[in-house]
Amino acid sequence: MRVGILTGGGDCPGLNAAIRAVVRKGFDAYGYDFLGIRNGWAGLIEGQVEPVSLYSVSGILNRGGTFLGTSRTNPFKGQGALERLKENVKKYELNVIVAIGGEDTLGVAQRLFEIGIPTVGIPKTIDNDLAGTDYTFGFDTAVSIATEAIDRLHTTAESHQRVMVVEVMGRHTGWIAVASGIAGGADCILIPEIPFSIDDVSNLIIKRHKKGKNFSIVVVAEGAKAKEQKDYITQSKKVDDFGHIILGGVGDWIGKRIEEKTGLETRVTILGHIQRGGSPTAYDRILATRFGIKAADLIHQKKFGLMVSLKGNTVDSVTLAEAVVKTKTVDLKFYEIAKVFFG
Repeated sequence: MRVGILTGGGDCPGLNAAIRAVVRKGFDAYGYDFLGIRNGWAGLIEGQVEPVSLYSVSGILNRGGTFLGTSRTNPFKGQGALERLKENVKKYELNVIVAIGGEDTLGVAQRLFEIGIPTVGIPKTIDNDLAGTDYTFGFDTAVSIATEAIDRLHTTAESHQRVMVVEVMGRHTGWIAVASGIAGGADCILIPEIPFSIDDVSNLIIKRHKKGKNFSIVVVAEGAKAKEQKDYITQSKKVDDFGHIILGGVGDWIGKRIEEKTGLETRVTILGHIQRGGSPTAYDRILATRFGIKAADLIHQKKFGLMVSLKGNTVDSVTLAEAVVKTKTVDLKFYEIAKVFFG
């Protein structure tokens, strides 16, 4: 059995741990032969593959990023790309492809499975927005990093009696914003699922200051929108192969208006890619390892077209179709917990 393995989309803490687990279990238990596919689906289109051995995955458990490289390439987009991909699957005699990624990467895996190429998916995304699994690896690390940043901003906000706006990642969902906001004691959390009123935010801050609380922390997901806004606030209008624009700047927009409406000194911190970089937390290392072992077992059982998933504390699987059919938005009951501490 020859297994191709790739990582696609944004990099994420825990990717190397997942690769390591698939290879260790697949080689030791089942005698699989592994080929690493460089730079996501782009590598399979261009034939950028290399053998992956036990030596290759030694010592990578704690490393962030992905040693295989990644990209946001869509083989169903470029002219002739899909044909070249299928030719390389035959050329390199790949029996199955393990795709580690989010909704875009796994959406490609699902479509390839539908045309007869065996695939198994492993869910990763710091946004935790994949359906079919309670958690994705990478999320815990991102929340930990964001929480530490909020903790640090608390001290300077209090010292200078400022309003601090913290922009975190979250294009379509606010999982990072809500979790880090709760953990970091945010006074207001703004998420894509619920359009906000800048007047309401400003009034909440004014009310807080009238109570004698002379600083405020506002956490906002990059995809959050004010009620009067039709479009996302973006860095540019350029889109990737999956049609995504580059978000960023909503924190600055909010910060400027809070200062105008409240008269309070306001500063903005955009965490950006810091959230997805560096070593994974212990939880993410363990979850990625469990996912990788399950993926190797699914291959052995010839159960293709599936994505490994976490249900409660059990690692199971769902169809790729179930995993990518919709975005898993924030449970509003979870958000209600955060709202208890607003103001």
